[in-house]
Amino acid sequence: MRFLTHHSYFSLPYILYSPINTNSLLTASPQPTTSCLPLIITMAKHLALGFSLCFLVLFHGCLASRQQSQFSQQNECQLNQIQAREPDNRIECEAGRIESWDYNQDDFQCAGVAVQRITIESNGLHLPSYTNTPRLVYVVQGRGHVGMVLPGCPETFEESEQSDEEQQGQQQQWQGQRGRQQQGRRQGQFGKQGQQGQQESFEQLDRHQRVRRVKEGDVIAVPAGVTCWTHNHGNQPLVFVSLFDMSNERNQLDQNPRKFYLAGNPQDEFNQQGEQGRGQQGRTRSQQQGNNNNNIFAGFDTQLLADALNIDQQTAQRLQGQNDNRPQIVRVQGRFDFVEPPRSQREERQMQGQQMQGQQGQYEQNGMEELFCHMQMKQNIGKPKMADVYSPQAGRISTLNSFSMPILRLLRLSAERGFFYNNAIYSPHWNLNAHEVYYVIRGSARVQVVNDNGETILDDQVRQGQLFIVPQNHAVLQKAMSNGYEYIAFKTDDNAMMNTMAGRTSVLRALPDVVLANAYQMDREQARNLKYNRQETVALSSSRSSRSQRSWWALDA
Repeated sequence: MRFLTHHSYFSLPYILYSPINTNSLLTASPQPTTSCLPLIITMAKHLALGFSLCFLVLFHGCLASRQQSQFSQQNECQLNQIQAREPDNRIECEAGRIESWDYNQDDFQCAGVAVQRITIESNGLHLPSYTNTPRLVYVVQGRGHVGMVLPGCPETFEESEQSDEEQQGQQQQWQGQRGRQQQGRRQGQFGKQGQQGQQESFEQLDRHQRVRRVKEGDVIAVPAGVTCWTHNHGNQPLVFVSLFDMSNERNQLDQNPRKFYLAGNPQDEFNQQGEQGRGQQGRTRSQQQGNNNNNIFAGFDTQLLADALNIDQQTAQRLQGQNDNRPQIVRVQGRFDFVEPPRSQREERQMQGQQMQGQQGQYEQNGMEELFCHMQMKQNIGKPKMADVYSPQAGRISTLNSFSMPILRLLRLSAERGFFYNNAIYSPHWNLNAHEVYYVIRGSARVQVVNDNGETILDDQVRQGQLFIVPQNHAVLQKAMSNGYEYIAFKTDDNAMMNTMAGRTSVLRALPDVVLANAYQMDREQARNLKYNRQETVALSSSRSSRSQRSWWALDA
């Protein structure tokens, strides 16, 4: 095979560029001559053989490259140690901070992910940006608004003209200020659009895509390349944790997380050149180095950008962030108003009572049937009523996958929210088809992770604000401490599955007792006790004595 590949590499150019008298073929008699046919057939065979061997070489080259990439990624999962980590990098902004974990660590490289924790202060705005990877975001604390710009989807939130009576009523209420928005809706900005050759100006009603309210416990799905912005309208900081799935097929760039900002002068959020360590996390990178990053508008020529958007150069310079040193999170100046529906049914009924008969909310009746534009982008899994597993003695677990939130099928991601009482145990288990990234929301727990060699690669007490990764098929055991244990786990498959090692649905329960007896050198009675000592499924209460277990079984029988 090596000889054929070598031969085809050198013979193909010779076949393509060997001197052949084609003029004699073109100027020959119209009657076909038998002397030319063998030459044509031979040349066609050589060409076909040459192209076939060439494609064979290219195919083997691509296959070898892919296998080498897969082999390299598999080697990155040969982990001897895993740590519970705190953020390595921190950026202080005008109205918040951005913290990130070093994704170059072996456990992050194995999972193919990067993680951020973003804190937005009250009335802070995280500027619009998009990423090269799908993201799954969990709201740890606070309330706010999240806007996503889905390409090709209509602006279904829009203002409407008011009647003269409504305008007069608002003029009296606001002391002569002219109102132009329906009651129960927020007032947008007036825009004046001037065009060359057109002298008169006009008022343009605002319209935009849907803005979503988010609160603690919400999981937000953000597809790759979708622009997203966030505003904190509450009184406490808005904190959320974001997972970047760099190994996702939607990422056609390299294995590095990238954020493309549409405004401001952002700093590199995943820079690893600065000083690291828990004791030095408070230092901001703006103190360590200059800010050399810009938003994507800054790379265009100012005049070309002004022509493309039909604006003046001064406005174009504002888009490019010239003379604007603010990083990613800025403080809002003045009122932050936009179009949004009523917060409650009562407000909606009041608004409908003041509208003309038959008029309905335009954000709902838009006539658009595109599935992507109306996909559910967030869901709350923090509330107790959302629990999929519940034990009064141990706690609860809520899961979110592509069956309950179809957009996750596109992202190939899922999430799990756990709330364990003191000393409760999360059944030891392994994930069949996904890596797990755990972020501790509150409390602490004793965590152990075991690899395929039976070696403990993580044995530590994790606490609030820390993060740890459990690679696919690695066994993990977690026990809540006296202050309880709450976490959010991101999983790198939209329908992640796990196999438990204790409890009613465990692998031990499914094996025949004779198999257990011979595998662990015990009698069959001991094997049955091993199988049936736990009647819970995933959330396990503190262990009982064997005597109390036997008494419980006797009562149950």
